[in-house]
Amino acid sequence: MTNDQYPNVTRLTRDTLALVLAGGRGSRLHELTQWRAKPAVFFGGKFRIIDFPLSNCVNSGIRHISVLTQYKAHSLIRHLVRGWSTFQSELGEFVEVMPASQRTSDSWYTGTADAIHQNLDIIKSFNPKHVLVLSGDHVYKMDYGMLLSYHVEKQAQMTVACVEVPREHAKEFGVMTVNEDFGVVGFEEKPSNPKPLPGSEDSVLASMGNYVFDTDFLYQLLEEDAANPLSGHDFGRDIIPSIIENEAVFAYRFRDPVTGDQPYWRDVGTLDSFYEANMGLLDVTPELNLYDEEWPILTHQRQLPSAKFIFQDPGREGKALDSIISGACIISGALVRHSLLFSRVRVQSYSEVTDSVILPEVTIGRNCRIQRAIIDRGCELPDGTVIGEDLAADLKKFRVTLQGVVLVTPDMLGQRAHGE
Repeated sequence: MTNDQYPNVTRLTRDTLALVLAGGRGSRLHELTQWRAKPAVFFGGKFRIIDFPLSNCVNSGIRHISVLTQYKAHSLIRHLVRGWSTFQSELGEFVEVMPASQRTSDSWYTGTADAIHQNLDIIKSFNPKHVLVLSGDHVYKMDYGMLLSYHVEKQAQMTVACVEVPREHAKEFGVMTVNEDFGVVGFEEKPSNPKPLPGSEDSVLASMGNYVFDTDFLYQLLEEDAANPLSGHDFGRDIIPSIIENEAVFAYRFRDPVTGDQPYWRDVGTLDSFYEANMGLLDVTPELNLYDEEWPILTHQRQLPSAKFIFQDPGREGKALDSIISGACIISGALVRHSLLFSRVRVQSYSEVTDSVILPEVTIGRNCRIQRAIIDRGCELPDGTVIGEDLAADLKKFRVTLQGVVLVTPDMLGQRAHGE
């Protein structure tokens, strides 16, 4: 299925309101989300996770976008204001923030459905024909126009975007059971023994947390759910299981329209998955192509000087190998190997950084050795710091993941740099 098959895609996207759910804490990222919401977490050298669904909206032709925030949203809102407030309001285009504000009750958002229900008065004022509900904390590139076209073609009231995942990983997702026409007939949250995808015993359909609704149907669902005292007011746990028996709910299988392959999609919800996804960008031909001019990932970007590599003395050369080095970094007589450095990172003489993700504004002193680490924004590593060589010693001061990746934050170093 391609956009050429659906000449009404432009009309569909023009009449769609996108609601990006960006209030989650992301507790499995531990201290990396201590002072920021998960959608505000840095990714890929210059982006934040929220930039991916927002860029997908823009590239799909959706220019009516609201971002629902809640947990420690300051840095997220600041990023949205600085980087996403340049739409043409005279044409009715916008990216606006809907912060949790107890509009309809004394409670903050209690679930994904409740977050939208609390803003129904605002949503109705936009008068959309379709509502696209998006998770704000996944990394992927997707044409939402094709999802909307599928929804209309199926005459669905709700469509759930899904990815195929190995059956053994099903316990990490909400899993859809579908018939041969991809109508949803069952839903299980993190099942241990899920039903496989038709025609494949090894795969299941996992929800991406992205939904399309006919607008009137969504309003009805939310009002009924809000009136149910037994509901947790969540789309996955409550609403989908309650409607699949009697309503037209379909699963949309996210696939490349040309090759039929499963496109790149990552839930970077754990430190290990966050680390692996960032390191995957260093591959010669990475699965996620950030150099794609036809589907650019947009972001707020400060005006910074270029990266700089200085000194070429014996044993003191400033260089980087198999790495991504962002603007305003200075590699001063140090060696960076197979690592990703965000902006304004400084690595001082005689230090080595290997297999690591270094977030913005980190300073690494002289004679340091850093490997398989995530260094959070604003850390200042003293001269002689060694991380990643003795995990037992690292565990006394930092967080070490199951796969041996070391997370270092300013708090762990006794440096209170809560600029988020």
